[in-house]
Amino acid sequence: MSRASRSAATVGIQLGPRGNALETSNAIRARLTELSRTLPPGVAVEIPFDGAHFVKIAIHEVLLTLVEAVMLVFCVMWLFLRDLRYTLVPTVVIPVALMGAFVAMWAFGLSINVFTMFGLVLAIGILVGDAIVVVESVHRVMEEGVAPRDATRRAMKRIGGAIVGVTAVLTAVFVPMAFFPGSVGGIYRQFAVAMIASMLVSSFMALSLTPALCANLLKPVARHDGGTGRARRRGIGARLADRFGAAFARAESGYRRIAVFAVRRTGMVVAVYAALVIGCGLLYWLMPGGFLPTEDQGQLQVMIQLPAGATQARTLAVVERVEAILRAEPAIANVTSVIGWSFAGSGQNVGMAFVELKDWAQRDVDAMALRDRLNGRFGAILDGDVEAALPPSVRGIGHSDGFTFRLEDRGGVGLDVLKAARAQLAVRAKADPRLSAVHFEDLPDAPRIELDVDRAKAYALGVPFERIAGLLGGTFGSNYINDFPASGRMRRVIIEADPAARATDTALMALTVPNRTGDMVPLSAIAAPHWTIGPVMLNRYNGYPSLDISGRAATGTSSGAAMAEMERLAGALPAGIGYDWVDAAREEQTAARQTPLLVALSVLAVFMALAALYESWTIPLSVLTIVPLGMVGAIAAALVRDMPNDVYFKVGMITVIGLSAKNAILIVQYAQDLVGHGLPVRQAVVDAAAARFRPIVMTSMAFLLGVVPLVLATGAGAESRRSIGTGAFGGVLAATVFGLVFAPVAFRVVASVGRRGRRVAMTRRDARQTETVGE
Repeated sequence: MSRASRSAATVGIQLGPRGNALETSNAIRARLTELSRTLPPGVAVEIPFDGAHFVKIAIHEVLLTLVEAVMLVFCVMWLFLRDLRYTLVPTVVIPVALMGAFVAMWAFGLSINVFTMFGLVLAIGILVGDAIVVVESVHRVMEEGVAPRDATRRAMKRIGGAIVGVTAVLTAVFVPMAFFPGSVGGIYRQFAVAMIASMLVSSFMALSLTPALCANLLKPVARHDGGTGRARRRGIGARLADRFGAAFARAESGYRRIAVFAVRRTGMVVAVYAALVIGCGLLYWLMPGGFLPTEDQGQLQVMIQLPAGATQARTLAVVERVEAILRAEPAIANVTSVIGWSFAGSGQNVGMAFVELKDWAQRDVDAMALRDRLNGRFGAILDGDVEAALPPSVRGIGHSDGFTFRLEDRGGVGLDVLKAARAQLAVRAKADPRLSAVHFEDLPDAPRIELDVDRAKAYALGVPFERIAGLLGGTFGSNYINDFPASGRMRRVIIEADPAARATDTALMALTVPNRTGDMVPLSAIAAPHWTIGPVMLNRYNGYPSLDISGRAATGTSSGAAMAEMERLAGALPAGIGYDWVDAAREEQTAARQTPLLVALSVLAVFMALAALYESWTIPLSVLTIVPLGMVGAIAAALVRDMPNDVYFKVGMITVIGLSAKNAILIVQYAQDLVGHGLPVRQAVVDAAAARFRPIVMTSMAFLLGVVPLVLATGAGAESRRSIGTGAFGGVLAATVFGLVFAPVAFRVVASVGRRGRRVAMTRRDARQTETVGE
């Protein structure tokens, strides 16, 4: 091994199943600092490869995103409410809800990691939603001249049911995620716990602390102040807020006219709705698949493989050329090289280089672009295959980015036929523009010596076969003999042959083996050597002999599209040869198959929660009709930014389902109450939509600005943040714009159908009663 062109020796440390990456890294660093004091002069300890560094930087970036989201949410609330007292009331909910989420994470054994922090950032805009609805409703009652305490009581009677319904929906929509199996389920579970806990706490606050704050902190609204509760100010911020308030008042008036038009033109609106739903299905079908975004983790891995039989000296020369190319890159901080080992296996013809990049702020190129640039330069090395790759998105799932495709001998066709099929498939895959870096993960067939033992001669000379095997094992491997005490410690005694005694076939045949009487018999007297070529290692998968092909999607192609192309190419494999995906590709395939089930269970959970809460089919059906509209926006936003349907997008999409239903609940539940008070359905739904326009826009704007830092993320972990933020932003934007138009129509249609169904049922019942009386 070498590091920075100096000789080195390494120790690899793997994180345990329940270990914490940051705590383990800190403990190891502290221990190494302590041990380094006892090292001899000229020897130093360095850590060339630490996966916790990226985790630490990524969490720091997410924390900054969290702070930015809170500030943006505060600004949007101030812009709408135009009073610091009104703005502080919902803001108080955020730290309390986050504290509740941390307590729940601790109770469920979850750590503060990238996934849970993503969930909290996504939840920031949701947490203040209930409190905003309470404050806005109280303010609306106070504008009628009611004192704050009485206004709070009246407002809570109006919206208490809606808040409970919204909480039930937003909680239920994430419940299926918490019980999903596999590694993807582990990611989902951390999101779900963080979001459910924070939303339950925020809902409790909206029903308890927020009304108390409104009753005691808000001031009565003066008739002359435009509804702000204070005298008009002349500052720039005040003038900006007043202009925004006037513009929003015009928007409210315009929306009422739109709602009236939509309710009157139900047939046209339903046709547009149907077109959007069909478009949602088509767009989802067009979305490329993916598992997790390829991240710049500040590290690269370079795999080096020479032809079979290459000597260590020849491999060292190639490694030195690779190191020279790497050192010429200004974005690279350090290089640690290994000779004789790689992810493909061990041997004199393989090596690896672990590349540590400079901090993200100190370089102008990301790891993906640097990888491609290095691979172009490595192409000039003709003595071997050199390929730079990124670490896997999730440690422990594979050893590099890309896919691994295993061919299996399911029909007993033999290793030679399996190798030929793999070679043909690799040729077609390398020629495909949607695939790149196609290579074999195992070592090539290597020269070897096979010994043909003459058992008759060995028996005649009194040499048992197991002694021949023991001789060869001890000569070309090593044997543990015993322990002995030295310097206060127990040391192992291990014997191995001198390198010169095992360097040639002549030296091999000069070995002697003891027979039963203790005489030494030359190996050449009982065995004959011959050279051959064969596999270094035989692999099995699912019980079958197997060989693998690895690669990755070409630039501009999603991993899902690359996997589909590999499966298409594999359709020409000979009979008896099957295939399967492993590592990240297998997880991606599993997640893709489970997505329809996840969406269906989430929608079903929302429906059951609403049906149980309101004991009616009208509200659940009216609410669920809005869900596809939010999904249209999420899918369209991801397609515009050329993002795949990966795990993070699915989390954002499930969030959109809940938020789409939340906006619809605010309208539909109020419309149902107005209908119960005797208003006609058309007037009730228009009045409900106009009354709920302001809180819906406020809560949606709070969420949208809360996820803006995710949409525009840069630095460590940016790809993941952009993936989850883009889908959520586009989905909530579409659910707000379309939902405000379609929710009133949906309620009217569902209510009309329900009323017609009840009339038909009553007519049939009356007819049966008439027949009974006649008899």
